[in-house]
This record gives sequence, structure tokens and C-alpha cells, in this order.
Amino acid sequence: MGGENGPTLITSVQRAFRLLEAVSAHENGAPAKQLARETGLPLATAYHLLRTLVHDGYVRKLDDGGFVLGDKLNSLHTAGAGRAQALLSRVRPTLAALRDELSSPAYLTFYEDGEIRVAEIVDGPRAPRVDLWVGFEDAGHATALGKSVLRELDEGARRDYLSRHQLAELTPRTITSLPELLRRIAAPPLAPAVTDLEEYALGTVCVAVPVRCGSTLGSLGVSLPAERQARLQEIRARLLPVATRVTRSLSLTI
Repeated sequence: MGGENGPTLITSVQRAFRLLEAVSAHENGAPAKQLARETGLPLATAYHLLRTLVHDGYVRKLDDGGFVLGDKLNSLHTAGAGRAQALLSRVRPTLAALRDELSSPAYLTFYEDGEIRVAEIVDGPRAPRVDLWVGFEDAGHATALGKSVLRELDEGARRDYLSRHQLAELTPRTITSLPELLRRIAAPPLAPAVTDLEEYALGTVCVAVPVRCGSTLGSLGVSLPAERQARLQEIRARLLPVATRVTRSLSLTI
């Protein structure tokens, strides 16, 4: 199972997941003997687990004896996507109201699987979104949304993220020095808000504040023309209560 001070691990569950991983690697199916060999399982154990997975719909047995992933896994994926859309539908009206009030597009990001990803953008003809010419996954250091998430991560997770992402110079104002970036993240002038002063795109400034979806970190922000930079303090004051409302909405159980 597990060490005296370690977690209790269910070996049969681990073996079943190893089998699922092996099955997923064979689009056209693989026989039990091959799957047992690839997973290092005794053939009898592999047969027993495969029969169970087939019975419950997670694996499907083909006419030629091979095994492929079953429809149950697809339904789990669809259910997860549906839940994410249901969560976002709760906050879209709030983001739209923020967009209309500030005449600025609103953005929502989350830190998932070690990456900072855009979950929602609510813009409009009078509040066009910034040109996402570089994906947010590669621009966390240069965006207010990304830096907001980095600021909320623990030190280990933050350093792990930064070790995997180059601090590319996207504009002449992008911070490309790691010590300088960490210093600014630690003590932003508008804390807990973080800004991007033409670091991602010239002519555009952004401000973002932290949000959460359960235990998942995220950020809420808006972008605006650089000539409106003097309003950042005012916009920060408006973002904070909206972020609290968004976090509350996202944390409700469906």
C-alpha cells in the first residue's frame, strides 16, 4: 500500500489506470497480452482488470480481441467540459457589466496543469480585446493577468513556472530579468492588483486582480489604451469587489 508515513495507495486502482494509459496509446486497439507486457502486469491480472473496465464502459473490446477506450471516458470528458461552461455562464453577466461600466474588455484566466490559460474574454465593438499575438501560455511574465497568477502561487510553483517559460521581450517594456520580475511581482504598487504597462503590446495597459475557482487560482483583468493609464487606480478599486463576486460565483457547487 504505502509507507508508514506515506499516503495509502490502492494498488488495483493504480494498475487499472496504467492499463487505461496503455489502451489510450493504441488507437486501433491492442490485445490483452500486449497491454500486460507494456504495463508490466501479470496476464491474469490484466485480463481481470480489462473485464472490469469493459463491464463499466471505460474500455471496449473489439471483435478481433483488441481493447480500445470506451464511451464512458468520452462522457466524463464531456461532463467536465459542460461543468466548466456552466461555471463560466455564471460569471459572464458580471464580466459583461464590468466591460460596459469601464468601456474595456474583461478577461478571466486560470492556472491549470502548470499553465496560465484564458478561460473567457468578454469584449464588444466599443471595447475590443487586445490582439493576442502571443499566446498567454508564453506571456505570463508580460501580462497583468499572468503576473497576478504568478504573485498568488507559492514560491515553488512560481519558480517552476518561470523555469519552464522564457522571459521573451515582447515589447521594449517587457521585463526580461528574472530578479526584477520577482521583485515587481512581490511588491506591485497597486497590490493586490498587478499591472502591465505596455509590456505585452505597445499602446495597451492592463490591470488584473486575483480570483479563485475552488482551489484553482486565476485572475480577472481589463485592458485599455495607454492614454487611459491614469485611471488604473480607479479601475483597481472597481475590480476588487467584482473579483470577490466572481470568486463567490465560481465557488458555488453545481
